[in-house]
Amino acid sequence: MREEIEKALETIRPALQADGGDIELVDVGEDGIVQVKLTGACGGCPMSQMTLKMGVEKTLKKIVPEVKNVITV
Repeated sequence: MREEIEKALETIRPALQADGGDIELVDVGEDGIVQVKLTGACGGCPMSQMTLKMGVEKTLKKIVPEVKNVITV
């Protein structure tokens, strides 16, 4: 599942990089919880939680149905 998530993040990454940010995959739990780290401009952005839930989580769940939740660490 980790490899599928990495590939899915590659589809999201250009949009984040266009705004001066990026995303790193930290961990994938057996329970479907994905831990990521938003970096660059995304790390301190007030909209980062919306980006995480409406952008990253939604996309990951669509591409990798085993994903249950995405959290930042």
